[in-house]
Amino acid sequence: MLRAEIEQRLQSLTPEHIEIQDDSDLHRGHAGNTGGGHFTITVKSSLFSGKSQIMRHRMVYQCLQDLMPHRIHALSITALSTDESFI
Repeated sequence: MLRAEIEQRLQSLTPEHIEIQDDSDLHRGHAGNTGGGHFTITVKSSLFSGKSQIMRHRMVYQCLQDLMPHRIHALSITALSTDESFI
């Protein structure tokens, strides 16, 4: 299952908290989608401390890069350091 694979790969970020929501059913058949899934990901990790949102997103994308764009079509990412609160 792709969701489990995503979670396993994100373990390299040593997350304190991780949530993965599969939003694929909401996006079936839209223009440009080659069949990959749509996911909303929330990751809280001490590795994000002192890093900009762009760097945090790059770290997440690096974990998943070979899954895109064929197995993952789109990601919505919330990346928090351990000293930040959920909104």
